[in-house]
Amino acid sequence: MDANETMEKLRVDVAAMLDAQWVPEGYCAPNTVVYPFQWLWDSCFHAVIWAELGDPRSVIELRTALSVQSPDGFVPHMNYVRDRSAHASLWGRTGASSITQPPMYGHAIASLVRKGVDVSEELIVQAIDGLWFLLRSRRRTLSGLIELCHPWESGADDSPRWDDLCPGGFDFDRWQAHKSSLVGSIHRNEHGSPIHNDRFAVGSVSFNALIAFNAFELDEVLGVSELRDAAEDLVEALRTRWSDEHATWKDEGPIGHRSGAARSLDGLLPLLVERDETRVAAVVDQLVDPTQHGGAFGPSGVHRQEATYAADQYWRGPSWPQLSYLIWLALLRAGRVDEAVAVAVGTQRGAARSGLAEYWHVDTGEGFGAIPQSWAGLAIVMR
Repeated sequence: MDANETMEKLRVDVAAMLDAQWVPEGYCAPNTVVYPFQWLWDSCFHAVIWAELGDPRSVIELRTALSVQSPDGFVPHMNYVRDRSAHASLWGRTGASSITQPPMYGHAIASLVRKGVDVSEELIVQAIDGLWFLLRSRRRTLSGLIELCHPWESGADDSPRWDDLCPGGFDFDRWQAHKSSLVGSIHRNEHGSPIHNDRFAVGSVSFNALIAFNAFELDEVLGVSELRDAAEDLVEALRTRWSDEHATWKDEGPIGHRSGAARSLDGLLPLLVERDETRVAAVVDQLVDPTQHGGAFGPSGVHRQEATYAADQYWRGPSWPQLSYLIWLALLRAGRVDEAVAVAVGTQRGAARSGLAEYWHVDTGEGFGAIPQSWAGLAIVMR
């Protein structure tokens, strides 16, 4: 089977997966058994995939994801439209969670607009309001980075960057319990929207890079100059977090000089908005080097020389398709087409070999987590 035939089969498989996992409430469940509810950045990625497939459910999925937005612009990371009482005791509310996730709705809308999909003014306003909530309402670090209120908001749930904030040192069971307890210490505004958390006052470079990137995406297709200018402030703050020693960006806060400097793929997402060629080159070198992040089935989630690296453990080293997709976009934006193609081919190979898994072994393609998992479908967009 040649490359074109492989991609066509992958395209057919992805379309069948998304269709099989579509639920009547108006979204694709990431996995109908393990992840039956709607997650924010998953659905934004789904919208991009649906648009690639030419399916109108791209708009329907985004509309459902943003339907639980608060009056102040806050967008919850989970929508419980299938069972409004689910996890209510954890979040202190029904129908949706009380934290957010990376605001990939900016990129999703931009992707749809570029493909000629009709996006309503209502959806556009909701996306802009969601970004403004983060830019205006969230507490900032000393350098100006927007703080997370919870590790789940980063999308990188168990990144080694959070290890020093796990009581007693990192342990999976302890960390799961601690993450649940952190929900209770979030400070909220009059709408119940999360503003800051003194127990997790982290200026995540990946989260801030994704906010800036999504703002730039909306500006590029819609001309939202005020949003772009606000995002430029984040880019300036991110530049202060670069470490020549570690060749990565360091998170700001209590972990900044310790686990917050761990060499992980999520920590390289500022590549999406970086313009310094020396820094770009330092990151690109890591992505293609098989002794660093390079892999036959996409880039590793953790640098291979990190003590925490484990190729088969959750967030400790496997390749994650959504991160690979974002790195692919970053490489294209940096004009590094050959390297972008290499990441795309590896991710496509991993998606096919793993059975469209949630994440997979960077060297063998063995699938882990939920199988199939919808965001593996991003592989067909990377062309």
